[in-house]
Amino acid sequence: MMPATYDRDNYRSHTMTMSGRVVPRRQGPEVNPLSANDSHGSLNSSSRNSKSSPSVNTLVNSDASQHSHSLSANASELDHHASFNSVNSHSTILTTTRRAPLVYPAILSRVADTFRQRINLGVRIKDELTYNDAFTGAEAVDVIAYIIKTTDRNLALLLGRALDAQKFFHDVTYDHRLRDTGNELYQFNELVVDGQSNETNNMGSATVPVNGVFTLLTECYSPTCTRDQLCYSIACPRRLEQQARLNLKPQSVLKRADSRLSLHNDDEKEQKLWINTVSKETADTVSEKEQKRQEVICELIYTERDFVKDLEYLRDFWIKPLRGSNIIPENRREKFIRSVFGLILDVHAVNVKLAEALTKRQQQAPIVRQVGDIMLEHIPKFEPFIRYGAQQVYSKYEFEREKSVNPAFAKFVDETERLKESRKLELNGYLTKPTTRLARYPLLLDAVLKATDENNPDKENLPKARTLVREFLTKVNVESGKAENRLQLMQLNQSLMFRPGEKVDLKLTDENRQIIFKGAFKKRTQDKENQGDVQCYLFDNSLLFVRVKIVNKREQLKVHRKPIPLELLVITESDEAPAKGLAGKRVPTAALIAKTQPTAKETAQNKYPILFQHLGRRGYDLVLYSSTFIGRKKWVENIIRQKQVLIEKADVYTQQILMKGFFDASNRVNCLTPLDGGRKLLYGTDNGIFLSELKTTPTGRVVSKPQIVIKISTITQIDVIEEYNMLLALSDKTLYSWPLDCLESTEPSGNERRSRKIMGHINFYKVGLCLGRILVCTAKSGSMNSTVRVLEPVDPNPRGKRQPALRKLLASQNEGLKVFKEFGIPSEIISISFLTSNLCVGCAKGFEIVSLETLESQSLLDPADTSLDFVIRREALKPMAIYRLHKDFLLNYADFSFFVNRNGWRSRPEWMIHWEGLPQGFSLSYPYLIAFEPNFVEIRHIDTAELVRVITGENIRFLHENTREIVFVYEDENGYDVVVSLDFWEKGKNNATAASGPKTGTVTELSSSSPAK
Repeated sequence: MMPATYDRDNYRSHTMTMSGRVVPRRQGPEVNPLSANDSHGSLNSSSRNSKSSPSVNTLVNSDASQHSHSLSANASELDHHASFNSVNSHSTILTTTRRAPLVYPAILSRVADTFRQRINLGVRIKDELTYNDAFTGAEAVDVIAYIIKTTDRNLALLLGRALDAQKFFHDVTYDHRLRDTGNELYQFNELVVDGQSNETNNMGSATVPVNGVFTLLTECYSPTCTRDQLCYSIACPRRLEQQARLNLKPQSVLKRADSRLSLHNDDEKEQKLWINTVSKETADTVSEKEQKRQEVICELIYTERDFVKDLEYLRDFWIKPLRGSNIIPENRREKFIRSVFGLILDVHAVNVKLAEALTKRQQQAPIVRQVGDIMLEHIPKFEPFIRYGAQQVYSKYEFEREKSVNPAFAKFVDETERLKESRKLELNGYLTKPTTRLARYPLLLDAVLKATDENNPDKENLPKARTLVREFLTKVNVESGKAENRLQLMQLNQSLMFRPGEKVDLKLTDENRQIIFKGAFKKRTQDKENQGDVQCYLFDNSLLFVRVKIVNKREQLKVHRKPIPLELLVITESDEAPAKGLAGKRVPTAALIAKTQPTAKETAQNKYPILFQHLGRRGYDLVLYSSTFIGRKKWVENIIRQKQVLIEKADVYTQQILMKGFFDASNRVNCLTPLDGGRKLLYGTDNGIFLSELKTTPTGRVVSKPQIVIKISTITQIDVIEEYNMLLALSDKTLYSWPLDCLESTEPSGNERRSRKIMGHINFYKVGLCLGRILVCTAKSGSMNSTVRVLEPVDPNPRGKRQPALRKLLASQNEGLKVFKEFGIPSEIISISFLTSNLCVGCAKGFEIVSLETLESQSLLDPADTSLDFVIRREALKPMAIYRLHKDFLLNYADFSFFVNRNGWRSRPEWMIHWEGLPQGFSLSYPYLIAFEPNFVEIRHIDTAELVRVITGENIRFLHENTREIVFVYEDENGYDVVVSLDFWEKGKNNATAASGPKTGTVTELSSSSPAK
């Protein structure tokens, strides 16, 4: 049994290990775990100024993993409370429970893995500098105490420092070890590793590996050691247990030595105090307040000199040796030095003058009257700090990358960091000094200002100087945040590996792309191969799932599931997917509020699920588990917040509810048309035709309660031809017509008898203008052939002819539609559009152009264009709508949309939309193309084809469009139909002007535009 390196003589009170043994705790004032300056307590005051003195050394033992199984089986555990209390040096034996730790606490690698999973990283601020992916010392101790299930924060702190000693994480300023306080911030150390192969430059990052045994929490390793017959080791845990039971003081073998690893020892600090640099007579002449002021000014001056010396250390011990040797290959030596150290000399050039000016002022008189004038003179020259802050993250990356691939440089780093001049501080600690120094200025200036008299010039100058520094700090935070984001995106872009045929362009190198949040989840399935950690990245526009795979000892990030655009993401704090058909009835993610408390089931099972749902035809459901409730809460909050940001950015329409709470499941709205200049609305429903009056008021439009005007079953289409005083409707595949004056009657059954049957057994009809005539086209589809019959309304009052009064009275009953043309299509007809002199028929073969003069037909697409093979050679197409935009024609299929020119050749070859859903209808309100499918509405920008907005709902149906508004209906959570109007007019004009790309396109015949051939 090897002895541990800590001194057991200093333990007076007792603590209990995971196996229930009583172990004496440290005693003595120099190792008191509590400090008056730390709310949670930290180790002795001498270690506060120590950068690298380890509290507990670790011992690697190959038998540890085997031993952990037998130990954990019999382990009894310290109780864990939600809020921990500090345990003083006189505490007695702690109460124990049978709760086992999450992992065997003596194996540091297991503790480190669990700690990494459970610690909540976030944006933290210290001294007005922003740090991403950071955590506080108190949070670290909380998590470690929870992992090993103890209420002894000092024990958790010791274990945390064992991790810190192996550079698992570091203080953001690299000044000290782990402290149990909320005022100190820490980040994980990450190694830059080659993520692909030796032939590539793709680099990734990995957490610093941790190995070792925390002997304080182990059992004795000697196989002959028992509670009654102890082994030979003086540091045997059972010997300590026996001494604790007998109340004996352990005999010391190891002696404590004073720490000499602090950056500045006490004597050196003492000489830097102002009180020690002036005579007693001078000190007695000033007030206590002025003494405090002089001490702070003295600190400002000597720390400025120290800062300059640190920069000169980088120049003399890093830049010059690297430049004058072959450690870095010559072809990239200067580039490397510029990347890592380039701006150090620029910062030095500014601060050496500031240090000289402050020193000169200090030498003029023992009592410094003012420093504000000097600060105001030099702070405006701090521009290099901004550039340095922006480059710092790249400097660290290049440094770590070179160290990982260049053994000679790694050796040089190790040797240099061991030099006396390095003061046992690693290079990264020096590289952070410019930004941390800038953050110290406001604190020092505030302290000077607080002790400054009103009549002193500093009372006016110091606030100005402080404001200037804070402006620089704000810029540094912004630029460093952008740089860190770009670097992470660059590394991610290089490391991602997609499955064959599933590559998605996430545009990670886009200037505006951001990583909003990231973290790890657990995937728990019955399939052992699919279990493990899933790393998630929340971007400003999408959510990415990756899994870390080790291939040939190299780390790869393999995309686990297809990335989800945030517009198509729905999340639920549950591990159970809703029943099929209920997807639209979920609470929208944007309206979701993260749970404030976990459920009893989640607490009992210690798993906190999130169901991620990707809407659309290529969608999927994925359940992942967060290791903590707080972790899940942060994910939900960040996703909700970012979705709301996207909604606010995509504010391109005005939405108004026209009708709700009237039409229910027994009477669905299937179609709608306005009449009388938009002052009335006709609804075609399952039970007949309803009429509403629409009035415009100063507060908006008001729609009256619908009244049934014609009682007839299953209306699927409805149109009004006011020029011919005609109402058309399709009911049970039969086309009927009514005179418009029947809408004024209050007898629905009587109006049903006034109907005129036009044609039966048709699939749909379309009303439009062609050859200067209003025409009604009916489509009757068969298995092999389809028939299109073109009808023309009969004028009830031909010009130049007088009608008898009786004929006028009976006109509405005797007049109707006459056949104009009729032709066949050897395919199923899906849609019909009207051109100037032709019809465009969408069928299973594609878009066909039919001349109404000769009835000849030809394909709209030219087969000579090989770029159209993807659609020409495809079977069972579903062409649905065609629009003309300037000189091009937009063809919309159920699967995709693209542009062709008037000759049928592909135009805008880079432009293509692959629809996420299965559109049942299309509408165009320039510059937006809108597709309607049962679960959501997709809004795309015409110029970029990018997804702008998604409106989710249940049982969505497209109803009507005109030049001003688009109307659709969806089913609410109570089962009622909600009729909604979307107005893109005003906001659409503004966005069309502001959006990038050409804006010369015009819209003609929105519902029926197509090339004329």
